[in-house]
Amino acid sequence: MLGLMQAQPLLISSIIQHAARHHGTGEIVSKTVEGALHRTTYSAIEPRCRRAARMLQRLGVQGGDRVATLAWNGYRHFELYYGISGMGAICHTINPRLSPADITYIINHASDVVLFLDTTFAPLIAAVAKDVRASLRAVVFMTERAHMPDIALPEGMELLCYEELMEAADDNYAWPTFHENTAAALCYTSGTTGKPKGVLYSHRSTVLHAFASNMADVIGLRSTDRVLPVVPMFHVNAWGTPYSAPMTGASLIMPGRHLDGASLTKLMNDERVTLSAGVPTVWLGLLNHLRSSGERLHTVKSFVIGGSACPQLLFEAFDKEYGIRIDHAWGMSELSPLGTYNAPKPSNIDLTGDEKMALQLTQGRSIYGVDMRIVDDEGKELPWDSKTSGHLQSKGYWVCSSYFGGTAGDALTPDGWFATGDVATISADGYMEITDRSKDVIKSGGEWISSIQLENLAMSHPDIAEAAIIAARHEKWDERPLLIVVPREGKEIDKKALLSFYEGKVAKWWIPDDVVVVKDLPHTATGKVQKLALRTQWANHLVTTAG
Repeated sequence: MLGLMQAQPLLISSIIQHAARHHGTGEIVSKTVEGALHRTTYSAIEPRCRRAARMLQRLGVQGGDRVATLAWNGYRHFELYYGISGMGAICHTINPRLSPADITYIINHASDVVLFLDTTFAPLIAAVAKDVRASLRAVVFMTERAHMPDIALPEGMELLCYEELMEAADDNYAWPTFHENTAAALCYTSGTTGKPKGVLYSHRSTVLHAFASNMADVIGLRSTDRVLPVVPMFHVNAWGTPYSAPMTGASLIMPGRHLDGASLTKLMNDERVTLSAGVPTVWLGLLNHLRSSGERLHTVKSFVIGGSACPQLLFEAFDKEYGIRIDHAWGMSELSPLGTYNAPKPSNIDLTGDEKMALQLTQGRSIYGVDMRIVDDEGKELPWDSKTSGHLQSKGYWVCSSYFGGTAGDALTPDGWFATGDVATISADGYMEITDRSKDVIKSGGEWISSIQLENLAMSHPDIAEAAIIAARHEKWDERPLLIVVPREGKEIDKKALLSFYEGKVAKWWIPDDVVVVKDLPHTATGKVQKLALRTQWANHLVTTAG
């Protein structure tokens, strides 16, 4: 017997319809590429989302077609999020920080038919256009005619103006109904271990992810919040904030390309931001600006930090100096991206001092909709005891089962789990802590050493601006940790003193064997330290300097 409830599919268009009808005055404030501040509301933007869908129809886009974007966080990008997916096509966000070769590969692999982009990326599309003409038939700059770039495109590829197309379209468009498992959005991984791979989200997975994000023990947005997603809309859909914010009526403050500390401080204060989300490197830049300028953030209550492990320095500095709470989260493109969130339980809510910090530094516990486990090299599940490290695996309602262009279930283990590529421990009460990426783990004499824990300790040193730990080859122990650091401006590194900084904080055999001082560290397109490049350069350092 089936239940007697209305059978309504979970569709992305229902989110913007709800926002317009029930939270019409909620704002979307955008710092545009041209520099001006643009304001609109949910009630005003919903008709433009429908107009965008009509525009796509006039461009010949059909259900299932991939429509690409190369754009910052802004209101036009928001319109396309809903217009593309709402009509049954697939919104394919492309990370402009990838190499031109990777962008070419991604557009061709996805067979994108139309590309929408901000004017800042005109040189990028001009460079790759000749190599993507097999499927791409139109390039649309998201601006007015007065700001249109003058670039040459291959024959058969149209150059169009967004606002002209929107003006020629109409909003007399009814959102269609279709199966909730219809593909809605496509994001490619950054390709650090090979060619980028496409993760194809459905309407159902996206809506469920937004619901979960808004639970009280997760981000828990309210209509009174004013949210600034620093994480770009081209990076795992800005962690779902373009869906979770309108679902609750929370206002969205879009920073565009202006992500430096001074610009973020001004925008947060001017627009009364209450919450923001992004990767640690952005918050380090913001912290440096606040300290050097003496400015404060007057309305911000919390930051959500993910993408890589958050250094203890950020927890302590923002809490003690500025009264801002940091919530640690973990996820990945294949998890839409949220998998865990660090929220207290009754058993630990009263923790203080070092015990509280140790808990905050973990990536948190599974949110409803995602399960996790750790396994050994043979796939045997390992205990949750905070000590045993294993390969982290996940399964759930918004977890990838296959990559775009692959075969059914090709991303899963035989028993249906997704291997994340992370190494982690899990505590008895479910708090997971990433200790390494599987490819970055240090095995010294057969024992595992956590590079992330060593990096976080280095980052808490007052003379260190950025740090990375890699596995360096060693004649006796096979691998030993090597610390690579960038000093703070005006500081010099005493290697012996820095290594002694670890004493009493970790096991003696964990302490790195040496320190390499560099001017900067290489980063991936998503802001993570590029360990592969560091290993290529420094893997033999301990061997060549021995004796």
